[in-house]
Amino acid sequence: MLRGIIRGHIVSTKKQKSLEGSKFMEVELMKNGELTGEFIIAVDSGVGAGIGEEVLITTGSSARLALLNQNAPCDAVIVGIID
Repeated sequence: MLRGIIRGHIVSTKKQKSLEGSKFMEVELMKNGELTGEFIIAVDSGVGAGIGEEVLITTGSSARLALLNQNAPCDAVIVGIID
């Protein structure tokens, strides 16, 4: 899993059909509690994360399992908000 802070929304007027209704977020990654300056685009799995919140992200084939449609072409999914 990865840790990061949401920096913004990604607006997409056209999406692959299985991703329609999904919220794309730009996340700045963290390592050892420090921001890295690296960014990733992740789909919000329904946790309702917003800008400025610290989140947990799963990647790879595990990411698809976090979505309702497990056939969606997705490589990074927000699965939790860190309190």
